[in-house]
Parts: sequence; C-alpha cells; structure tokens
Amino acid sequence: MKKIVLCLSVLTLFASCVSKKKFLESESKNKEIQDLLNTATVKLNSCLEEKSGLNASLESLKDQNDNLKKNNSDLINNMGNMTTLSTKGAQNIEKALETIKEKDLKISRMQDALTKKDSVTLALVTSLKSSVGISDPDIEVNVEKGVVFISIADKLMFKSGSYIVSERAKEILGKVAKVVNDKPTFECMVEGHTDNVPFTGNAILLDNWDLSVKRSTAIIRVLTKELGVRPSQLIAAGRGEYVPLTANDSAENRSKNRRTRIVVLPKIDEFYDMIEKEMKKPSK
Repeated sequence: MKKIVLCLSVLTLFASCVSKKKFLESESKNKEIQDLLNTATVKLNSCLEEKSGLNASLESLKDQNDNLKKNNSDLINNMGNMTTLSTKGAQNIEKALETIKEKDLKISRMQDALTKKDSVTLALVTSLKSSVGISDPDIEVNVEKGVVFISIADKLMFKSGSYIVSERAKEILGKVAKVVNDKPTFECMVEGHTDNVPFTGNAILLDNWDLSVKRSTAIIRVLTKELGVRPSQLIAAGRGEYVPLTANDSAENRSKNRRTRIVVLPKIDEFYDMIEKEMKKPSK
C-alpha cells in the first residue's frame, strides 16, 4: 500500500513539473508575440506620421509656389508701365523664375513618390479583390491611411469559442496566401477580435483575449504550414474585445465585432527609398 502511495506522489510531482514547464513556455511565447505586435504597431504609427508630415510639406510647397507665381505675375504686369528695367529688377525676376522652377520640380517629385506608393496599395487591393474573388458580404477588403485591411467574419473562420480553423476559412485563406506570396517584401499582421461576452470554455483558454490570440496563431499556422506563406512575413496579434466595430448591445452587433482582420503592411523602408530616389534625380 505504501508503495502505491509513493508512486502516486511521484506521478503527481512529475505532472506538476510538466505543467509548470508548459506554462513557462506559453508565457515566453506570449511575450514574443506581444513584442512582435508592439514592433508592428510602432512601425505602422511611424509610417502614418511620416506620410502625414510629407503631405503637410507638400501643401506648404504648393502654397510657396503659388505665392512665387503671383509675385512673378505682378512683376511682369508692372514691366509694361516701366520704360527702363533696372539690372537689379531683372536679376530678381530671373531668381524668382528659377525658384519657381525648383519648387515645381520638388513638388512634382514628391507627388511622383506618393503616387507610386498609392499605386502599389491600389494594385494590391485590386489583386486581392480579383484573384481572391471576394463577393461574400462577410469579407471586406479596404484601404485606410495607405494600409490594406482584409476583414473576415468570425462565423466563416471558427465555431463558437473554438480556435480550430474551418475548412471554409482555409479556402479563403488559400486565396489570400496566393496574393501575399506574390508580395514577398510585404508583412501581414493577423488580428483576432472577439465580442465582450466573457469566455467560459475550457481551462486552456483564460479569457477572450487569450481566445483572440489563439485564433490568430491558428490562422498563421494554416498560412505557413499548409499554404506556403513565409513565417517572416507574418505577425500574430490578439485584440480581444477591446477594438469593437460597434457597441456590443445586440446579437447582430456582437457578431460584427467577432472577426479576423489581416493587415497588409508595405515595408516602410521601401517607401523612404522611393522618395529618396525621386528627390535625387537630376534636373532636366
């Protein structure tokens, strides 16, 4: 009898050690995921701030250009009333014309860079909508502040309270993966979202936030292991119930808030290089 008790005690201690080890591994993985999310968020915010600054600079240059053109026009109009144009006045006109030319060139190059960036984004959206063949009202593809978002309703991806990817979802993800694989320099952040109904499932999942992260990593495993997407392109993120599309005050609204969102992020460095190349082009 004592031997049996001793064996049971050893087994209990062993199970406890294994459980603790799994918990520590899970904590480490969660930290890595959070670090990836923080990095992606910083990069995204930096991109948006830089683009906002460039747009502000562009507007300022346009205003300066308009003022210079007005001054030039005023000078030319006054020339008709002058019998003698001083050397200094002629030099001023020549400098004003040269300044206008330089400003026009700078504005044109900045516009070219921004247009190329917008063209890349537009081409990506067009490619997604055509090759993915998205016509389902539960799937949306749109652009916000130069970033492409693919939003997929929860009912197409998972059963209630589950993080096992459905076969229908794999069909959709297969089409998305095809487009992503054609853009090897882009990054994709997979976000899981839930409603605010407290999770009361099993001991594996602690809460809605945990569920949203599990769903994100489940989708990433399908994209990488079954559909050939490069792991280096993907970022896992769980937003839980904290970024709702609408108030969680009805079954319909809660259904809208339960979703998976794939955020397609062009590399920020590529956009900077694009602008730098445009600005370094020699004057014609």
